[in-house]
Amino acid sequence: MNKILFSSLILIYCLTITLVKLQDIDLKYLNLYGFTNFKNTSNEMLVNLAVGLMKFMRENDRIVHSAPKDMTPSPDQEFDFIVVGAGSAGSTIASRLSEIRDVSVLLIEAGGNENLMMDIPLLVNYLQFVDGLNWKYQTEPSDKYCLGMTNQQCNWPRGRVMGGSSVLNYMIATRGNPRDYDQWAEAGNDGWAYKDILKYFKKSENLRIKQFKQDKEVHNTEGPLHINYPPYHTPIAEQFLKAGLELGYPIIDYNAGNQTGFSYIQATIKNGTRMSTNRAYLHPARKRPNLFVTKFSHVNKLLIDKQNRAYGVEFTKSNMTIHVRAKKEVILSAGAINSPQILMLSGIGPAEHLRSMMIDVLQDAPVGENLMDHISYGGLVFLIDQPVSIVSEDVTNPMKPYVADFLNTKNGPLSIPGGCEALAFIDVNDPKNLDVFPNIELLFIGGSVVSDNSFRNSFGISEKYWDKMYAQISGRHSWSIFPMLMRPRSRGKIFLRSRDPKAKPKIFPNYFEDPEDLRLMVKGIRASIEISKTKAMQTFSSEIYNVSVPECENYEYDSDEYWACAARTFSFTIYHYSGTCKMAPANDPTGVVDPRLRVKGIKGLRVADASIMPIIMTGHTNIPTIMIGEKLSDMLKHEWNLI
Repeated sequence: MNKILFSSLILIYCLTITLVKLQDIDLKYLNLYGFTNFKNTSNEMLVNLAVGLMKFMRENDRIVHSAPKDMTPSPDQEFDFIVVGAGSAGSTIASRLSEIRDVSVLLIEAGGNENLMMDIPLLVNYLQFVDGLNWKYQTEPSDKYCLGMTNQQCNWPRGRVMGGSSVLNYMIATRGNPRDYDQWAEAGNDGWAYKDILKYFKKSENLRIKQFKQDKEVHNTEGPLHINYPPYHTPIAEQFLKAGLELGYPIIDYNAGNQTGFSYIQATIKNGTRMSTNRAYLHPARKRPNLFVTKFSHVNKLLIDKQNRAYGVEFTKSNMTIHVRAKKEVILSAGAINSPQILMLSGIGPAEHLRSMMIDVLQDAPVGENLMDHISYGGLVFLIDQPVSIVSEDVTNPMKPYVADFLNTKNGPLSIPGGCEALAFIDVNDPKNLDVFPNIELLFIGGSVVSDNSFRNSFGISEKYWDKMYAQISGRHSWSIFPMLMRPRSRGKIFLRSRDPKAKPKIFPNYFEDPEDLRLMVKGIRASIEISKTKAMQTFSSEIYNVSVPECENYEYDSDEYWACAARTFSFTIYHYSGTCKMAPANDPTGVVDPRLRVKGIKGLRVADASIMPIIMTGHTNIPTIMIGEKLSDMLKHEWNLI
């Protein structure tokens, strides 16, 4: 009898386990929030949405009123320091210098105020189309890259707003690899080794990630810039991290030194919304009587006397041309496109080019050269069988709770920065080695180019390529990885288009000019595809959308030659333009500024932004640009005995 009972219990147990497994197999996500249907009525949804909108409007009013007031300097008004550009570095510098009460600082910005709509993380793609917010640069047409873009030109957005591109970017906070900065120092840039600049990364940082914030050796919790994980992740992002573990990679704090591994993105986010350098640095400084900000002010050129000393700036505001004077120094922080443009308009740059523009040459210098960018392949689409990715029509549907949840609690899918959720740093030449200098970043997107038309428009995918490749799957649930080349060998250039300060410069990024860059990109694409095949990513039946790229059909699909052709077709910038005012020691003719960021041959003038990077760092450039601003601020305080 006991044997029969025991056998029956075993049979019941096995049947139960089988049923549970079957249920697991059949279990399907109903939506981004899981397995439960939304139970609120339409009226309840609308009430929640209305309440959230009222909260959002009140918060927006508070943010707008927290901004520094706009002022218009009088002609020839003097300030101790003039900072050109209120972006990632410029906001930092102006705020730090204004900490010294008896020092006057003028900050000149071409754009206007930031508002809370700009700070909704998921909507970053739409910011590329807001008139007046974006400089809307484009590269010159090419037959080597951006082939799938309209007119074979890549869109190159840049922020024209208080906070600069820290208001347009995807909020991803990476410091880079310690070896990046050690290489800067080894090239003769004293004071820029990792051991020297770590304190400036820490100085800016207010880390809110619980498991990392106790590591005081590398992190800080008292700086102005909040860094946190976005409050919400899609289920497919969770599987991406599991895929990393499956492939033998650890889950890491990539800002603690060792980069190799997988992680959710660390982001410049506070309470679920963007934290730009405007909000982090300038809003707290708005009541300082020695900080002056002139907005909607387009800088035309620097004012330089016969002794080659920069003594001021000329800018246009409300159809008035105004000269302002600097008693101490002018700091150019207009970014890797505008800073070289302003230098060249002022007579500092390649002599032959300046003469061709009928500009008097004050200093022959390689301004506009050494242009670098992180390029990625943007055409990978992995289709899935459950609604666990970000599709714009779904997440913005007012009859679903996502919008109301963000407005009321700053949570949910709208808190994901442009769909970017996680990343991995790897060495595609030695993928099993964890102690390496990564050469590829794999940026995981909880959606893809077919999730939202703003993706297509942001990157400028041409109608021809869209119709042939993606139109038939537009709006399908999918995910993507952007394999990003970390330290490209190729170098581009920026030239003036004319002497007109408002004419957009000519931009030649020269992507893939060095064949090694293309080889690594192909290996990055293959690494992305391998991730899609893991058990973790197969939880949602991930399958690559393998429609051939037009003009690449002559190559065997999935061959190296095919993926090289595809990379030249969908060459996606990651907006990390840098290097055009290269930092180098005084005896290095390739440098524009010295390690103190002084423009060679010109007194009283410095450049501090991503343009000074001699080699682009391994990761996203916003946090390193803020570090540059922090470091220069300290240099100026010490050199002028302001401490």
